[in-house]
Amino acid sequence: MKLEVAYAKAEEQLIIPIQLTEPYTVERAIQLSGILKHYPEIDLAKNKVGIFSQICTLKKVLQANDRVEIYRSLNIDPMQARRERALKQQR
Repeated sequence: MKLEVAYAKAEEQLIIPIQLTEPYTVERAIQLSGILKHYPEIDLAKNKVGIFSQICTLKKVLQANDRVEIYRSLNIDPMQARRERALKQQR
């Protein structure tokens, strides 16, 4: 069963392809991918996770070709960022 585990920061992203012999949970796939060694700031108790942009729990069982995504906190609220861009454009 082929899967991908992905994490992106503002300046970089990492997508790790993994091959599993049986269905695993999202949490187990993240652990097996080794991505937590690359990004020690990831805290699965705090970071949300999803499959193809759909938020899910760590206990969700994966299917072949799923892409597990680990989401980071936003640095700025998207609405605030839009307001700031609009103000810059008006000037």
